[in-house]
Amino acid sequence: MEMKDKLEILADAAKYDASCASSGAPKRDSVGKDGFGATTGMGICHSYTPDGRCVSLLKVLLTNYCLYDCQYCVNRRTSNVPRARFSVAEVVKLTTDFYLRNYIDGLFLSSGIIQSADYTMEQLVQVARQLREAHQFRGYIHLKTIPDADPALIAAAGRYADRLSVNIELPTQDSVQKLAPEKSIHTIKLAMGSIRRKLDEKAEEPKAPRFAPAGQSTQMIVGADGSDDQQILSTAQTLYGSYKLKRVYYSAFSPIPQSPKSVPLAPPPLLREHRLYQADFLMRGYGFQAQELLPESGGNLALDIDPKLAWALQHREHFPLDLNRAEPHMIARVPGIGLRNAQRIVALRRLRQVRYADLSRLRCSMKKISPFIVTADYFPARDASPSEQLRRSMAEAPQQMNLWPELQTA
Repeated sequence: MEMKDKLEILADAAKYDASCASSGAPKRDSVGKDGFGATTGMGICHSYTPDGRCVSLLKVLLTNYCLYDCQYCVNRRTSNVPRARFSVAEVVKLTTDFYLRNYIDGLFLSSGIIQSADYTMEQLVQVARQLREAHQFRGYIHLKTIPDADPALIAAAGRYADRLSVNIELPTQDSVQKLAPEKSIHTIKLAMGSIRRKLDEKAEEPKAPRFAPAGQSTQMIVGADGSDDQQILSTAQTLYGSYKLKRVYYSAFSPIPQSPKSVPLAPPPLLREHRLYQADFLMRGYGFQAQELLPESGGNLALDIDPKLAWALQHREHFPLDLNRAEPHMIARVPGIGLRNAQRIVALRRLRQVRYADLSRLRCSMKKISPFIVTADYFPARDASPSEQLRRSMAEAPQQMNLWPELQTA
């Protein structure tokens, strides 16, 4: 098979993996050194890092052959799709050629399971090893880790890759047993624990060998099973706390041709995936707990309003909040005030009292914050408007979809 045909198949097969951002990579380049590449460059960009850089990654599978028959996966053993496989040398050549043409800034490499977990993991490590040692490649490398692989291979992967990821895919063991019988959450968590121990060793001993400086991440599929958002967020919270993950990525289930009856025939609303990302950020950045955003009895996040506003409407006893007296963490929980503006408000009130016009100058969302705050010159009555009325006024307006958008004129 021609290289172009392989690339078309294996790049398309990799699109379902969402965990490919390059955030957290250390600054590294080849200026004044041997080799080539950098983690700080600009190219044809498809991903954004937290510091605003745009990066593009060659995102491919080593192969889409797979011994496993995960029901939600387009590359499962019983799926009727075109198959292809790269050799180690071909992936190395693609990466170096694309980088030198300024097409990419790094590599995201995953694979179906072929022959065995150890054999597949060894092939992935060989790609990273050749790029680093034979070609002195200093760009970004993200390797997908095979959970059942020998820990020594995972340790080797961490020496060459910037980030490792082990995809948990589903939040409960019951769902894994039903939809991915060859996998085990216990094995996946053992792999995550192995990576965390290596990261901890490096943190405790700076002179220890380099190991995945951008940490580890994982992905959960949304809507492939019956798990609700409360189960998904609780699992994410446990993973963050137990394994120090940099990110949990959420990927809305996408039905594939000839899907088995064990998975839904229709995808979940994409807005559900978006709300999970918003809730995840509240847990990582604002100190929210999963049980605050959703009750332990279960349920899904509201689609018409964002999770932070939903929490505020359910806890009106905290509002309106006096911005001149409140704790900084509570100011950040006000709908329409972000972390940076919360810091600015705290800094401002050290100089003088905060006034309503100050919030407008900070470009806060005035429509959202007005029922929830008190300033030196603004005093809304407590519970002046019922929560349901506020919700209706702040809900995102539904948009009419075009039936035939291609017939619409500009």
